Amino acid sequence: MKFLRVGSLGNEKPASLDKNGKLRDLSNYISDFNSDTINFETLNKLRNLDLETLPEINQETRIGACIKKPGNFFAIGLNYKEHAEETGAKAPDYPVLFNKSVHSIVGPNDNVIIPKNSLKLDHEVEIAFVIGKKAKRIEVNDAQDYIFGYCICNDISERDWQKDKGGQWVKGKSGDTFGPLGPYLVTKDEISDIYNINLSLDVNGRRHQTGNTKLMIFNFDFLLSHISQYITLMPGDIVTTGTPPGVGLGMNPPQFLKDGDEMYLKVDHLGEQKIKVISEK
Repeated sequence: MKFLRVGSLGNEKPASLDKNGKLRDLSNYISDFNSDTINFETLNKLRNLDLETLPEINQETRIGACIKKPGNFFAIGLNYKEHAEETGAKAPDYPVLFNKSVHSIVGPNDNVIIPKNSLKLDHEVEIAFVIGKKAKRIEVNDAQDYIFGYCICNDISERDWQKDKGGQWVKGKSGDTFGPLGPYLVTKDEISDIYNINLSLDVNGRRHQTGNTKLMIFNFDFLLSHISQYITLMPGDIVTTGTPPGVGLGMNPPQFLKDGDEMYLKVDHLGEQKIKVISEK
């Protein structure tokens, strides 16, 4: 199933795509997609619905972030070898784990805002997985049993804050609008091979990033298992899993996002994002 949240900012309601690609209202069956409702019990209930009988929602309705108020928003750095190299880092021996603020999350087509004191705003197309049940010290071979679904994440990054202002990466990754998610939260059965998924990002119609999940250093199963050895993951938690090469920081000379830029992200099975970049007023 493909789940999403639609409506004006702060007034989103849960929805799903039916087999004909029409938006169907789920609000009579689930209050929202959040840490209380993203679980396999909910999924089994929704799978039994005849979506074509539910109220249709106008296709032009704004799409919000596919998850509301997750407990945690984790991210993995340097998880594609060529991306590590383009940023001047070596490929890590263990996953590089950091936090993004849950308050950075916005819809997949909402504007990304360049903060007034930002010098080096950058893009990162990624695939995130969402936890469906409590995960603590999970074996790699069991990891998929704990994943509810997948979505697109644009891991917006302020490189000056991330690299040159001391401390950890979190402050360069957590500004307002630094976490566009969605459009869809896609359940695993919709994806034929999650280990062979194409992802791309264009800026102003020019290809910047191209990648495939088969080139990840650490795959989804290993990441969930690894993190769960140290941190208990809970339903609704998000883990975004790293970006392929082509970020602005890696270009020669570097090319950072500027006012008026338009980003287009596409990931097999997970949909697309169309984002405009604007300066903070």
